[in-house]
Amino acid sequence: MAGRTKLELEYIIKSSPTILYNRLSSPSGLAEWFADDVNNKKGIFTFEWDGSEEEAKLISKKQDDHIRWQWIYDEDEDEEYYFEFKIKIDPLTKEVALIVTDFIEPSEVAEQKMLWTAQIDELMALLGS
Repeated sequence: MAGRTKLELEYIIKSSPTILYNRLSSPSGLAEWFADDVNNKKGIFTFEWDGSEEEAKLISKKQDDHIRWQWIYDEDEDEEYYFEFKIKIDPLTKEVALIVTDFIEPSEVAEQKMLWTAQIDELMALLGS
């Protein structure tokens, strides 16, 4: 799966970093907006959508800052490809932004932007943002 495009999207979220981080990092929080069901066993997250499952390995996290996974089928890529949720706080306005990073096939950029936006819209509705 070589030759992927890095997709980085930024969304302003009206939430505290701690509440947002919980929705981004815990299986129960992720199951509320990202997938139908999410389980974590020793750093391997299983995401379920419409009866199909995908597994991702947790490769990095920092409380109220970021969480990064790598899909199990990408393990041979040496962490070159991942998906990440990063929380950024503007030092002047204190506005909270969520930055989503994903690596996708170049032909899927428009479709993935729409998918991420729909999922983040669901997260924002859940947070009352």
